[in-house]
Amino acid sequence: MDPRKEKYEKLLIQLTDNFDWPSVYMFKFIVPADNEKIAQVEGLFDSSEATVSIRNSSKGNYVSITAKEMMLSPEKVIERYLKAENIKGLISL
Repeated sequence: MDPRKEKYEKLLIQLTDNFDWPSVYMFKFIVPADNEKIAQVEGLFDSSEATVSIRNSSKGNYVSITAKEMMLSPEKVIERYLKAENIKGLISL
């Protein structure tokens, strides 16, 4: 089985078991400290709906991005993670 598919199947089970939907979900990402990468991550979220906070690493090489947004279903959360995978250098936490 594709490890990526297996990862998201496990996440789907966790999200289904641990949240009542719709629910506010917190996404956490780490990206290189590059304005383009930061903008790409911010672009994943609806600016009028999501709360996005950004914190620089101690050496300034990376940026931690936390976003909270009302999500309608576990499937929508996974869709967002799949879109995020297209951003080079991004790590999902």
